[in-house]
Amino acid sequence: MFTIEHEFDSTVITLVDEGADLPLQEDVILNAFEDCVTLDQFDPRTDEVVQITLSMGQVRDLAAALNLPEGSYRIEKKA
Repeated sequence: MFTIEHEFDSTVITLVDEGADLPLQEDVILNAFEDCVTLDQFDPRTDEVVQITLSMGQVRDLAAALNLPEGSYRIEKKA
């Protein structure tokens, strides 16, 4: 399950782990800003939220990687 919300300066997507697979993981909150994307997830071991920041180039590469077979790739910008 996931939710999508539009905030003033970002789009917020929350991914909820659900189902019979145990143990379930904590929710992942993705904030898409104009210049970066952040991923937040609560870590119950440290009782803190861990944040990862991706550049828009990294997001582009991740999206492409989801549809490619194993290997090493570089996306070239069009001239």
